[in-house]
Amino acid sequence: MRKQNILFLAILVIAMGIAGYFYFFIAENTEEINIEATQLVEKYNRNCPLTIQEGIRLDSVSLHEERIVQYNLTFLNVVKETAEVDVIKKEIEKSLISTAKANTGFQVFRDNDYTLAYSYSDKNKAFLFDVKIFPDQYK
Repeated sequence: MRKQNILFLAILVIAMGIAGYFYFFIAENTEEINIEATQLVEKYNRNCPLTIQEGIRLDSVSLHEERIVQYNLTFLNVVKETAEVDVIKKEIEKSLISTAKANTGFQVFRDNDYTLAYSYSDKNKAFLFDVKIFPDQYK
């Protein structure tokens, strides 16, 4: 009985040691990713507001829990009341997916499975729509 208890304790200590090692390794790696993503978002925000395409302005970028990067954009020539929001959203979503796949500026987000969230407003700051691009859509 005593040998079984000693064996059980030894296995428990080894398992806890291995779990602790992986916990600290993963936590350290996650912190490095967060620092890199945070620095990239800060760089984006230093340049905001920024016209990224004719008629579209990037207003700000932020990081959220659960590996989500949020882009807030404004259509400079669109008014909600007269816009065909569904048509615009459909076309924008296609464009965002192809951009997420190809743009080297998104590499840290691609490598670390970030969800890319986009929020669009019209020129009067009225909310139009959100688009989320998940890692499985851009990999």
